[in-house]
Amino acid sequence: MINKIIESCLKNRFLVIATFALLIVWGFSSMKETPIDAIPDIGELQVIVYADWPGRSPRDVEDQVIYPLTTGLMGTPKVKVVRSTSAFGFGLVNMIFKEGTDYYWARTRVLERLDFAKRDIPGDARVTLGPDATALGQIFWYTVEGDGYDLAELRSIQDWYVRYQLTAVEGVSEVASVGGYIKQYQIDIDPNKLLAHDIKIHEVISSVQKSNIDVGAKVFEEGGAEFIVRGIGFIKKVSDIENIVVGVKEGIPIYVKNVANVTIGPEFRRGALDKEGKEVTGGVILMRYGENPLKVIENIKKKIDELSVGLPKGVKIVPFY
Repeated sequence: MINKIIESCLKNRFLVIATFALLIVWGFSSMKETPIDAIPDIGELQVIVYADWPGRSPRDVEDQVIYPLTTGLMGTPKVKVVRSTSAFGFGLVNMIFKEGTDYYWARTRVLERLDFAKRDIPGDARVTLGPDATALGQIFWYTVEGDGYDLAELRSIQDWYVRYQLTAVEGVSEVASVGGYIKQYQIDIDPNKLLAHDIKIHEVISSVQKSNIDVGAKVFEEGGAEFIVRGIGFIKKVSDIENIVVGVKEGIPIYVKNVANVTIGPEFRRGALDKEGKEVTGGVILMRYGENPLKVIENIKKKIDELSVGLPKGVKIVPFY
């Protein structure tokens, strides 16, 4: 048998060489296209539902948000196990599906059931579907660094420029910001001043909410031209908040600055990003389910080179992991 195979190969040298050449080309092409991952995901297919209810205890989150969501999602087709976790201010529902279930089909079914399940939870609780990525989808970490910039400024650059650019990369599911400080306007109300001016705290909150808005109106015509009428009210600086009217006493307006101190400060946080003993800010990039990690990382690096041109002077993006 072996002699006949050898004899056949010798008689058809050109065919054998051509076949081996095609196999080499096919193998090289497959090597470039085959997904390569240092830690392949061999876990079960799962979809995560995230519930955010700030300021609430784990018991309240469990009883009023997570439990209604869990019971409402149990009827999802092909679901095998539904697990939940509750913590301070938020909760998670992990839905594990049967083997062979299409990932995006499962996400669609969960979204359909969420519309039904959300009817029984408090109105101020926010429920979202987790990113279309696996537990091992963190393929790229980076830091945003720059001499002369504090962590709040670097976090703003990350949140409002870098993150959006990297989210648009093919194969990226989500870019999560880590570290630094989220800049916010902070209104520190003095209860003694509220009492002196006979102002309730909910009146201050309502006045600030109503003042931070642009309002539209109709148009009027003059001299053969139309002019658009609108009210501009979005808050742009501290003085805009300080001069918001919260009440009137004996014909004299009472402003926010009369009952509170307005400053720009960091939002409350519960973690930080450390690099070589120094606190930094940066981001974590999650790869979309089923994508090729090698190709996605190459796309990310190309995008970083492109967007680095638009960064403020001295700011750079440094690969972290």
